[in-house]
Amino acid sequence: MDFKDYYRILGVERGATDEELRKAYRKLARKYHPDVSKEADAEARMREVNEANDVLRDKEKRAAYDALADRVAAGGKAAPDGGSFQPPPGWDQGYEFHRSGTSGPADHHDFSEFFSSIFGAGEQRARARQAGPIRGEDHHAAIEVSIEDALNGGERQISLRAMETGADGQPRWQERTLSVKLPAGVRPGQFIRLAGQGMPGHAGGAAGDLFLEVRVAPHARYRVDGRDITMDLPVTPSEAALGAQVEVPTPGGATVELTIPPKARAGMKLRLKNRGFPGEPAGHFYLLLQIVLPPADTDAVRDAYRALAAASTGFDPRSALKA
Repeated sequence: MDFKDYYRILGVERGATDEELRKAYRKLARKYHPDVSKEADAEARMREVNEANDVLRDKEKRAAYDALADRVAAGGKAAPDGGSFQPPPGWDQGYEFHRSGTSGPADHHDFSEFFSSIFGAGEQRARARQAGPIRGEDHHAAIEVSIEDALNGGERQISLRAMETGADGQPRWQERTLSVKLPAGVRPGQFIRLAGQGMPGHAGGAAGDLFLEVRVAPHARYRVDGRDITMDLPVTPSEAALGAQVEVPTPGGATVELTIPPKARAGMKLRLKNRGFPGEPAGHFYLLLQIVLPPADTDAVRDAYRALAAASTGFDPRSALKA
């Protein structure tokens, strides 16, 4: 059994603040969570990251771990012996480990032998002293939806994997399918709470909740920036030059009439107020103009281009390049 350097695992300094620990954990969770990661050792790395986060985010465990690490660094009785580490008897006297109200009884089953050797006994004593039910741990996951579903709402079936304890007492990944109701107007980054879908409680305690972070899938037509949505809008040269009324489909499914002002330019951005994601304030729907030339594949169009060239003699679109 090796001594585990939890600070190195999370990539933080010994004096890292709670906020620095939280950011480090979220960064690694995004990289190694088995639901999203393509790393070959994602499950093992995620277990290691969860274990380090569990210890360093708990002030009592962190204090005890730091004291043990100091003894290892000083070469005391707790120092590794030929690569095999064993904590000395009674090393944890004076420390009490408790489980918070959001922790469940089975969430440490997949942690390492090192963790069990130094914290297992403390937790068992704490549980023995704790009377009454224990609420199960909350779980977090991500759900990717289309812009249309996010704006209009609906119901989705999602499959998730979670570590659970089997009938033989051994941890294993279990898949489950849940039906999720998307509220209309749900935004990227917003959480949907599924009550009672987290870890089971202990001794009659209530189950934890499942929090789903909403992510919006890339769309062939629309781009999302916060609560705003942007779409490229093709227009003809005459529509851009003379102005026009054109019909525009919106992400919410409706069609609206948009005024193209005379002398509009390619790249001009027009706004449909409050047509983005709802909220306080609501987002907007932006149209980015793209001027599309008619193909010169008929005599009539070619004659029209010749007439335009004759009428606009002196116009040089590359004049700025000569400066």
